Amino acid sequence: MPAETSQRTVLVVEDDPDIRGAVCELLELEGYGIASARHGAEALQYLDGRAHLPSLILLDLMMPVLDGQGLLERLRADTRLSTIPVLVLTASPMDAPPVGAVGLLRKPVQLEELLDEVALRCAPTTH
Repeated sequence: MPAETSQRTVLVVEDDPDIRGAVCELLELEGYGIASARHGAEALQYLDGRAHLPSLILLDLMMPVLDGQGLLERLRADTRLSTIPVLVLTASPMDAPPVGAVGLLRKPVQLEELLDEVALRCAPTTH
């Protein structure tokens, strides 16, 4: 997981290496700092004790080890992490974002829609 390289950093939590790689590359080309995790437990490990938290978490829901819903619950229960906006990117047939998420994108996502939502939700970090 690379270190943050800009004021606006996105943590991409996605178990599919192709999707994770493509999303990270796209966001990096747009000027975002990028970090990535393969599942919720790895994301928590990344966040643990980090001085500068990401500006946004882009989160898949269906993952091994610790799924997206489990990660959302842990984030919201931790006062230090609860202020990080979470944008869900999933293939699940949901009508609304899960509790604790600021938005919902469905896979396969249109690139412009992804970039627009990330730009909207990813304010420069004050953490």
